[in-house]
Amino acid sequence: METARLFNFRKLTEEELISYRKNGYLIIRSILKPEGLKQMQTECMEAWSREKESFDPNKSWLQNSLLVNIHHQAATVRDYYFEGPLVEMASEIIGPNIKGATSQLTFKMKGNTKPFGWHQDNGYGELEPYNALTTLTALDDTDRGNGCLWLIPGSHKEGQIRVYQNENQKKSQSEIIVKADDSLAIPMEMKAGDALLFNCWMLHKSDGNMSESRDRRILFLRYADADAVEVYNERKPRLGRLVKGKTKFKEVEAFEADL
Repeated sequence: METARLFNFRKLTEEELISYRKNGYLIIRSILKPEGLKQMQTECMEAWSREKESFDPNKSWLQNSLLVNIHHQAATVRDYYFEGPLVEMASEIIGPNIKGATSQLTFKMKGNTKPFGWHQDNGYGELEPYNALTTLTALDDTDRGNGCLWLIPGSHKEGQIRVYQNENQKKSQSEIIVKADDSLAIPMEMKAGDALLFNCWMLHKSDGNMSESRDRRILFLRYADADAVEVYNERKPRLGRLVKGKTKFKEVEAFEADL
């Protein structure tokens, strides 16, 4: 697939890098070209429809909102994840050696009015070194009406926030919610085809989708240092395809062939 036909490639400016270090996030406008957005929407919805139904208030947020490893089911997502403009941007933020750490659809379909409280992405999968990058690519226009993300600029400087969960909470995969000052939050409103990049320690949340006619569909891709380990899993290397540079872990090198 000719990625240049689907995605807009560019490097981050020095001003953007300074802003990222200060505020912990960046919005990249029109990272998907119109044809790339259309193909990604089509492929993602085909995958979603094979495994998901319409919103059901009796189901968990995992059942209603997430579809993991979407790059296995959508060729455009796979190319975007492994060869798209986010790879170079991740390298500019993290360093020269990068691997893909997570790929999933994070959908808040119309009718899903469930909010998701304040949290850090590194709270759900603590990786070290602590420079993992979350990227959210909007497949719909996302605003306050249909459940856009909110974040607190600069909150990444607080570092890892420890939240105690008992064994029952861990087994039930309950939400890891932290306390935060809502008055400091700003909405991350985006047009379809935009991408939001933020630090693994960024405090963020989303409200419910209050729109009666609009979905809020997002592609969630996470990148990490090629040698990042899972702190919660006996410090084993996080498996993921090496997309730039090199790694000291043979397991990660071998994982590169897993598309």
